[in-house]
Amino acid sequence: MNNAVSEIPATDPFAIFGEWFAEARESEPNDSNAMALATATPDGVPSVRMVLLKEWGPEGFTFYTNAQSRKGGEILANPRVALLFHWKSLRRQIRIEGPLTEVSPERADAYFHSRPYVSQVGSAASDQSRPLLERAEYLARVAEIEEQYSGGDVPRPAHWTGFTLDPVAIEFWLDRPNRLHDRRRFARTVDGGWNSRLLYP
Repeated sequence: MNNAVSEIPATDPFAIFGEWFAEARESEPNDSNAMALATATPDGVPSVRMVLLKEWGPEGFTFYTNAQSRKGGEILANPRVALLFHWKSLRRQIRIEGPLTEVSPERADAYFHSRPYVSQVGSAASDQSRPLLERAEYLARVAEIEEQYSGGDVPRPAHWTGFTLDPVAIEFWLDRPNRLHDRRRFARTVDGGWNSRLLYP
């Protein structure tokens, strides 16, 4: 039988992530940094949505959002979350689990002001996840803020921030013919290293 040996090495999971992410940036037609973010309320009611990975490294995986949104409220109440990358062009997935910590205000400021002006305006104008009577109301807010700041930096709203996931588990999934998939899960050890094991598909 071909492919009897796992193609996912038992090495540093961040190194594997970096290799796969670089390949995805070449092969995915849109938003190769898109990831599903799963949160839950303290009593276990789940929700999931797509967000964009903006920074990553040994300290973890960072995204930015409105902390007054539904996901923001769930994160603040229960910071344990899960991420999922799925790259159809590569037929690969990566699952990541762990707790979130909020980035510093300085780091949030720096990222917010690196965004295009209209994106800054849109975030400042949005009461994310709250009811909206009609779209025109939101667009009127956008126009008002655009006029107020006239193309200059928009002040970052205090509730617009970033979160970094410190992974306790990272699982790599590689598609194989006939659904004989290749899976390897890394789990953080007490000394900060990693254990890995193959999983049945």
